[in-house]
Amino acid sequence: MSPPRAPFAARVAPLPAPGEADRDTLARTLWGEARGEGVPGMAAVAGVVVNRMLASARLVAAGREAAWWCGPDAVSVCRAPWQFSCWNLGDPNRGRIEALAADGAVLLPARTIADAALDGRLGDSTFGADHYHARGVLPAWARGRRPVVAIGRHLFYKLGN
Repeated sequence: MSPPRAPFAARVAPLPAPGEADRDTLARTLWGEARGEGVPGMAAVAGVVVNRMLASARLVAAGREAAWWCGPDAVSVCRAPWQFSCWNLGDPNRGRIEALAADGAVLLPARTIADAALDGRLGDSTFGADHYHARGVLPAWARGRRPVVAIGRHLFYKLGN
């Protein structure tokens, strides 16, 4: 299985070399957030994580402070409080993602996508989105905003920083 290629990839800042914790955390995040969305949905969530990492790198390089939801690596982005619900304390997915075997077959599709995203081999199907939510809910931050793309059961937004 190969992750989907996007119509474009707007990568303008280099990502730091990912460690095993970044790869594992991103794979678990993809599984926890979008396992029912297949490869396109998991790749889109990976795009949001990478876009947040890139935003952080751009802002730091320009001498500016990045938004609190950005970060220099996948661990800090994925585990930022209240950003990816599968990591929230009390969320039923948290126990599930923590219990997955790192080298198990269940996590393999998400790990393949995570590796491609962190190695710069995954195009951005979200057109630069840095936020998303499931259809059927409307978080306060999304009110009055227009999504840049809908992929599966998720709507993606570019709020910028």
